[in-house]
Order: sequence, then structure tokens, then C-alpha cells
Amino acid sequence: MSELILVRLAGEISIKARATRRHFAGRLVSNLRDLLQAEALPGRVRLAHDRIHVEVEEKSCAAAQSALARVFGVQSCSRAVRRDYQSEQDLVREGLALFREAVAGRRFAVRARRLGGRAAVALRPGDVERALGAALLPHAAGVDLDDPEVRCRLEIQPDQAFFFLDQVAGPGGLPLGVEGRAIALLSGGFDSAVAAWQMLRRGVALDYVFCNLGGRAHEQGVLRVAEQLALRWSYGTSPRLHALDFAEVAGELRARTAKRYWQVLLKRQMLRAAEQVARRRRAPALVTGDALGQVSSQTLQNLAVIGRATELALLRPLLGANKDEIIRAAEQIGTFELSKVVGEYCAMVPSRPATAARLEDLLAEEAKLDPALLARAVESRRILALRALDPGELALPDIDVEKIPEGARVIDLRSRAEYESWHVPEALQLEWDLAQRAWPSFEPGRCYVLYCEIGLKSALLAEQMRSAGFDAYHVRGGLRTLRRIYG
Repeated sequence: MSELILVRLAGEISIKARATRRHFAGRLVSNLRDLLQAEALPGRVRLAHDRIHVEVEEKSCAAAQSALARVFGVQSCSRAVRRDYQSEQDLVREGLALFREAVAGRRFAVRARRLGGRAAVALRPGDVERALGAALLPHAAGVDLDDPEVRCRLEIQPDQAFFFLDQVAGPGGLPLGVEGRAIALLSGGFDSAVAAWQMLRRGVALDYVFCNLGGRAHEQGVLRVAEQLALRWSYGTSPRLHALDFAEVAGELRARTAKRYWQVLLKRQMLRAAEQVARRRRAPALVTGDALGQVSSQTLQNLAVIGRATELALLRPLLGANKDEIIRAAEQIGTFELSKVVGEYCAMVPSRPATAARLEDLLAEEAKLDPALLARAVESRRILALRALDPGELALPDIDVEKIPEGARVIDLRSRAEYESWHVPEALQLEWDLAQRAWPSFEPGRCYVLYCEIGLKSALLAEQMRSAGFDAYHVRGGLRTLRRIYG
């Protein structure tokens, strides 16, 4: 048996001019079909008036409805029953049969809506609500129009009506792809991921540029964040991550420029790199996660001079957002747990950074730099298709272990509270910041195994220790892997 899910278009789409509305609705239908294919949900999608009907197998209905609520341009969606009718009595009879069990012993309200003008649908929604409510009342605990336990809903079209109890909110916005393409700078932290999501919701398809300063482990963390945005929120597009090795560019900045300008200069170089990628992708805009006043490089003056590094449109959707708002958004879109373990890998934060840099001073500093280094970083970038990643891209086989070798010194990088709640027997607790400073003084010649929450911080530290000659490993999968071993 098949189930029907009724998808409502975001209000912004409905008020567009006819040709634009038709284009946007067509793109939304295409994106929904891509969703069903990507999630392996057999089904059919078709546009009907100002609604989209998605028919799926009964066993897949819950999963399909949950996924549909992640498609931009969807206002809400409901599992619905379609019935033909000729009179108000037909609607009351069908509604009574469908809703009687749901209202039993509970307070309810009936909500009816007419789709189409009076000429198309002569029945008045208020009359239908009262008639159906009267029929249901003997089976219920009462009517509550303000805060009902059950909402019995129906939408009345010219020859058929749709009955439903649930209504799952979608993200709204515009169908992905209708506003063209942009390039988003992605660091893996909370801000850049949320900024990217905000632009996706406005219909902008994205590719991502990642300027790597923290090695393979940092790239892994960013890749997981980008993959989350791609797999959960980018139906209808094929986003790519452009991973640039920025170590040489950053090293030249440290060696040749004034320390107080490092952060501002670095961000200008990142914008230039993203602009070069954008021109190759014919994208007219760049996206960043800047929030005004959040850090020293994001003062109003610094943002002004940083933005002068590119001729493209520079979109900063979080400019007026508070950090707590950004964190809540990260939790809602599913990037919070991934971003919270992608640390600040840039070792270019001076003790007295410039908070009001002047453009002429920055240009004088940049005159000391070799532009060929930036061009080389762009040309040698790795390009990864985020919706078709090779599993090997998310693994560090040289430093990954799933079992702790005998005699190894085990180090827990989590907080003291997390360590005390559970830890590997005989593990040494060393929080991340302290471990970053302490590891060069570790005893050489020993085997070290590191673990953290999900394996990102431990991977970075193991990589750093390995590059310095230590015999270091990390537990792939972090705590989940260890609990499976130790119980």
C-alpha cells in the first residue's frame, strides 16, 4: 500500500509572479525527487495546485516525512488521506470515520481550509468545522479551540479533500538552486557551517573552500561538517569541497609580516583563494561566517578592510547574530556535535592583534608576500564530491586503532567531569588545551594512544606527535569504540 504526504510550499513561493512561482515549484519537485532517490525511498512526486503530493510505500512513510522536512522551500508536510466529495455531509462522514479514534477521550479542535476561491469551492470552512466538530464531540472529552490535544485538519479542494492529523514543519526558504551558486569558506566551526546553511535556505547552491592549517585531522573534521550539510540539506545539487593546503601561505605570513596583522592578513588571503575558486565555478559571491565583534578580526573596521580583498559579492548572513543563537542553529541543523570538536587550529593569534587595521598598512604588508604561493595552493587543491565521498577520505589508517596495544600509555583528552563519569582503566586525563602544550615533553620511545569524544581531537594530536617522531595513535570512533570494547 502507498501513503500520501501532502507538501506545502513556503509562503514566499506562493506570492511570486506566476512564471517565477512555476519555476520555483518545478525546482522544488526536482529536489524532492532527488531526495527520494538519495534516501532510497521508492515513491512518486507530482505538483497539484499549490501543493506537492508525494506518494511512498507505507513502511517508508515516517522516514520520508522526516526527510521532506529538510528540503528548502517546504513550509510543512503531513501524512494525508484523500477523499472525493460532493457535499458537506460527505466531508463530515469521512472526517468522522478518520478522526473518531484519535479524539476518543481527548479535547480536540477542527481546522478546515479552502484551497481556491469561492467559485471553485462553494463550501465555507467555518461551516465544515462546526458540522464535523458536532459529529466528533460525542466521542471526545470536549472541544478546546485554544489549546487542543488533537487538531483534526482538512484541506478542501474543488472535487477532493485531504484529511490529516499531523503537520511537520519544514525549513521554509527557497528551493535550493533557484538563486544560483556561491562559494562558502568553511572552517568546520559553528559559525561557518550555520552561515552556509542560511544561504542554502535562501536557494543558493554552494561549493565550499577549506584553507587547511591543521593537517589531515583538521581536514577530516571539516569534511564531516561539509558532508553533513551536503547529505542532509543539499538535495538537488552536487556540492564539492575544495581543500587547500594553506600551511605555506600561513608560514610566509608569519615570516614576513607584522604579527599584529596576522589574522586580518590571513583572512584576506583566504578570501582571495576562495575568489579564484569562485571564478572557476562561475559563482558571483562568497559566503563567510563572520559575526560582528565576535573576535578581534571581526571588528567593523577589520571586516571592512578584509572585504576589500575580493571584488565578488561578500555575503555575511550571521553578521548580527549572537553566539548563543549560532550555537542553537548548529544544534538544529545537525552540525553542533561535529563542529564542537573541530578546534581552533590556527596558530596565528597574536597577543595584541590589530582591531582597527588600515587598508594602506595591510597593502604595505601584503607587498612583502609572494602571490605565487597562493596561486599554487589553489591549483593544487583537492576537490571532493561531498555526496559521494570515498570512505577512505574519513579515515587516517596510519594512526587509527580500534584496540589499545598492550603497554601503551593511554591519554583521555576529555574534560575532568567526562573522565570521572567513565574512562579507560589506567588512562591519564589531560584536557585538550593542556595536552597541546604538554605533548612535546612526553617521554620518547613509548607508545601513546589518545582518545576523545568522537575521535577528531585525538586524531589531530596523534598526527602532530607522529610528525615529531612519537609512536602515537588515536582510537577511531572515540568513546563509542571504547565502550564497545570495555563495556
